[in-house]
Parts: sequence; C-alpha cells; structure tokens
Amino acid sequence: MAIPPTSSTDDTPALTGQGSRPGTTVLFAVALLVLAVSLIGGNDTSADSSPPPLAPQPASAPSAAGDTRTDLPRSKPVRLLIPDISVDAPFTDLAIGENGQLEAPPPADTNLVGWHADGASPGETGTSIIAGHVDTKTSAAVFARLAELDEGDVFHVKRADGRTASFTVDSLETFDKDDFPSERVYGDADRAEVRLITCAGDYDRKAKDYTDNLVVFAHLT
Repeated sequence: MAIPPTSSTDDTPALTGQGSRPGTTVLFAVALLVLAVSLIGGNDTSADSSPPPLAPQPASAPSAAGDTRTDLPRSKPVRLLIPDISVDAPFTDLAIGENGQLEAPPPADTNLVGWHADGASPGETGTSIIAGHVDTKTSAAVFARLAELDEGDVFHVKRADGRTASFTVDSLETFDKDDFPSERVYGDADRAEVRLITCAGDYDRKAKDYTDNLVVFAHLT
C-alpha cells in the first residue's frame, strides 16, 4: 500500500538514521508515520499521520531514589492483550520504507497490530510504538475501542523471550494531525514506555483521511 508523502506545509525532516540494538544512541530525525485505515463502506484508504520514535536505549538500572523497576532486555513482541477493550491481537513488524515513512499495517486483517521494529521493543527502555487500525472497508478493527481506555488501566505485551510486559495507562490524548506534538509523543524516555496510536476524529472524505490521532501514553509496571 502506498503511503501519502508529507505535505508541503509539514516541516518535519525525513528519517536519516535508525538503530535496532540495545545501547544504540542514534537519534531518529522526525519523519511521517502513516497508519492506513478505511471507512466502513468501501471508501478509499485513509491515512493517520505521526512520526516514528527514537532509537532504543540501554535498559535502565534502579534509581537512587529507590525505584526498583528494571526494564526488560530487547525482545520481539508477540501478542497484545488489552482486557478492558477485548483486544487479543498478534503483532507484525513495521519498517521504514524507501520514502522514509513508516509502512502501514496490512489493511485486510482487522485483528492485527504493528510495532516499529527498529525502535524500542515493548518493555525495553525507550519509547515503543504500537499502531493499529480503527476500522476497515468492511468492519471495525483492532483499535476501534481504544478511546474507551482510562488512566490506570493495564494492558500486556507477550514477548518472544517468554516474558509478559505489563503497562499502565497514564493518559489518552487526541491531537489534530495538523498540530501533532511529535517530540512529546516520540521523544526518548529513560524508562520503558509505550504509545498506542490509531485514527480519531472525523473522516474527511475529500482528503480520504481522519482529522486526528488518538494516542495512549503508558509505562511499564
């Protein structure tokens, strides 16, 4: 699926570097992340735009203030479980395409989430990005009920190393795509954090795009 290019009014630079191993400190330049979604009823694919995250960072040690939390080593996510909204979905890798934009998850599978595979893995120190469709041409999709989550809700990521990383929701925020706070959403973190992202707002049939992005901010617990 082709991803629409950044508009001429968007001054975010193209992606210039990426890292895929713990300990990497290469900084991603901000680029356009597009999550393709379609309205029920067979309209053309729409797009949900936001930029990719920073490279993964080394696992953090307990803090001097007595924080005994220890982030997990790098491991590929296998399944996303969000009990409060009945999500039980496998992962697919999302890569940066030749145009410098993050490829969208396949639109045909309504129960599938994608993660930025060259960024932090869920549970690893840094900001991990998990994206999903809100709907397709035929039905609601995996993140159709994402807006129903509340602060304090817990979700889980099963990992290839056999561990389950649990995350607590800090907040849910909706951003106009013309005023998306890239650094806030994708800025690096000194602990393991996750962003769940999908489309929100109204669907602009002329632009074939939703007006907003819904972002769930969460941290490893």
